[in-house]
Amino acid sequence: MNGFLYGAVLQWRLDLRSRTMLITCYGVPLLFFAVMGGIFTSIMPEARDTLLASMTVFAVTMGAFIGLPPSLAEIYQSDMKNAYQVNGVPLCLGLILTNLSAFVHLFLMGVILYGVAPLSFDAKLPESPAVYFCSLALLIAVSLSVASVVGLGVKKTADTSMVSILLFMPSVMLSGIMFPAELLPKVFGTVGRLFPATWGYELLRENGIAWHSLWPLLAILCLAGLACVLLLRRIRTR
Repeated sequence: MNGFLYGAVLQWRLDLRSRTMLITCYGVPLLFFAVMGGIFTSIMPEARDTLLASMTVFAVTMGAFIGLPPSLAEIYQSDMKNAYQVNGVPLCLGLILTNLSAFVHLFLMGVILYGVAPLSFDAKLPESPAVYFCSLALLIAVSLSVASVVGLGVKKTADTSMVSILLFMPSVMLSGIMFPAELLPKVFGTVGRLFPATWGYELLRENGIAWHSLWPLLAILCLAGLACVLLLRRIRTR
């Protein structure tokens, strides 16, 4: 247990020194919030009601899809994987520690937005903070699980960022955080529902537990978790 905690703290420190993690989890989301928050509330004053949810979904999607896969690629597509095996360290440890560290960073970013949004743009806060943060935790976990599939599944390190961007862009554009999903063509709306950002946005906007948005996230989490197990087995035999 002490070794696990030491590894978790070490991974946290490494991520704090990582430009990629700092930019994707903090820099870009805060810049996007500052710019787009002002634009949204100026053009559509009613956007204050959903501003916190939309900015949080962007931050989580950005940090998970763009920030996590390269970190996993550095572990499982390099000599570090061999070092794990030679020293008898379970291969899943790298996956667990990177996900845990990224989860903490993204949850902290969500807390920052929760505190800053009302002060900066008079954004509306949820009626039940406990339900909101539980929903945020679920969204982060699901997004990281999908990002982990990318980090473990893409064989070439150079292709990891490209695949991450290909997932990130439709997640943001089709989730409803930029413009109402009802305005999208039906086929785009259907595609958007394949991504956790869409369901996470609906869940964060609710004042209570929305089961119609909850079960798709749980289903994605289970499928992505199963995919990660299978990919780790494939990596072990390579």
